[in-house]
Amino acid sequence: MTLDPAFPVDQALAQSAPLSADFAGADKPEEACGVFGVYAPEEDVAKLTYFGLYALQHRGQESAGIATFDGDRVHLHKEMGLVSQVFNESVLGELTGTMAIGHTRYSTTGSSRVVNAQPAVVETRLGYLALAHNGNLVNAPDLREDLLQSNFTLVTTTDSEMIALAIAEEVNNGKGWLEGAISALHRCQGAFSLTIGTPTGLMGVRDPNGIRPLVIGTLPRQSSSDPLRYVLASETCGLDIIGADYIRDVEPGELVWITEEGLASFHWTKEPRPKLCIFEMIYFARPDSVMQAESLYSYRMRIGRRLAIESPTDADIVIAVPDSGVPAAIGYSQASGIPYAEGLIKNRYVGRTFIQPTQTMRESGIRMKLNPLKDVLAGKRVIIVDDSIVRGTTSRKIVKTLRDAGATEVHMRVSSPPVTHPCFYGIDTDSQDQLIAATKSVAEIAEQIGVDSLSYLTWEGMLEETRSDPQHFCSACFTGDYPVPVPEPVKRSKLTLETIAALEKVPTA
Repeated sequence: MTLDPAFPVDQALAQSAPLSADFAGADKPEEACGVFGVYAPEEDVAKLTYFGLYALQHRGQESAGIATFDGDRVHLHKEMGLVSQVFNESVLGELTGTMAIGHTRYSTTGSSRVVNAQPAVVETRLGYLALAHNGNLVNAPDLREDLLQSNFTLVTTTDSEMIALAIAEEVNNGKGWLEGAISALHRCQGAFSLTIGTPTGLMGVRDPNGIRPLVIGTLPRQSSSDPLRYVLASETCGLDIIGADYIRDVEPGELVWITEEGLASFHWTKEPRPKLCIFEMIYFARPDSVMQAESLYSYRMRIGRRLAIESPTDADIVIAVPDSGVPAAIGYSQASGIPYAEGLIKNRYVGRTFIQPTQTMRESGIRMKLNPLKDVLAGKRVIIVDDSIVRGTTSRKIVKTLRDAGATEVHMRVSSPPVTHPCFYGIDTDSQDQLIAATKSVAEIAEQIGVDSLSYLTWEGMLEETRSDPQHFCSACFTGDYPVPVPEPVKRSKLTLETIAALEKVPTA
């Protein structure tokens, strides 16, 4: 849809019908979102954003959206579904302008409805603002109450809309875009990496801890006299797909402001405390993305090697839970000298579905996601490497699948420590009493999932293998040491966060 200054944006968004049924969550920790932004006059910014979101699809598969700025007009399209389902040539052709904001979503705060899809677009006295958000605010209930008392109408149930409205309130009170945004950011507590579009420029923002990633890139120029064209993305893979060159990360507590004059940097908080989510390194981000000056594939192989040193065992083959366990499994194989093999084949074309198998199908052992290679597994002592165990339900099914395929022993090795605490910063995890390692010992977990032995990577090993300052990472899901204090009502109420409790990998049967 195209929004012009005469059309109420909340009316436009309210026209979006809710989905008939919410998506069913996957049995694995899920990332919240991927964000993208591009400032590139004379380029097809909608297509650049489409491909950027395509590369960031792993960060959220519920909905996707793009907003483009063409002077004072905003063109917006967002729907439930994958990027390739939401957009086509015709839709992208309507999204004209000089800059764009894009988003791909997995819900943590706010249910799975199209009205909650992003970018969030609000109207201000200076024109429209479009905002895409990765993260989660821990003070969302308080911020919501403040906005309601200021007579704002909240169209969605997301904290992302609240950030946009907070900026609008500051701007409507007489501040400019930069001053208004910085004032609003000081009202937000938690994790937020943002791309924000305005009629005059593009912003990229990270919270003071930099819990969620955000990087800056530039598109190639035809000549040295051409102006720089900037790209913002959650990960470097979002730059790679469109041929943009990685420049640097947006720093914790930094706001970058991109206009026709170039890029300006503002450190909006005086006390940045870097705390990148360690699960970005272990699992969430794509293995070809670069963090801490190296590909995550390299880090994941390294923690696999560390795991082999810390937790050796005799076996015939090492296999992975595909795809996220593969680099660590290869590293484990290299360090242990035990051959690596593919024991489970993943069906990469099976997505979320509303079609449930019949009871007869369940009883016959329908396997939608993973299928074992019986001739590889039969008669073998198997080490299976995964990146995490959260509830243990899927791990138990995988172990049974391996034994049914003829494995004589199954030893599980996990390339992260036990997950004992929920995340409140943009990762969808269950309440603490549903986290298996919060209530059971390693020996009890091993018995419950049916393995011959179970070992986790140590917390020290996980951090040491980053080869960076261990104080610069958030590992609250392993320790309960939250870098941003979480109010007790938020800790107690999963309804406040509206989580889907999506944990572990999708079941194999």
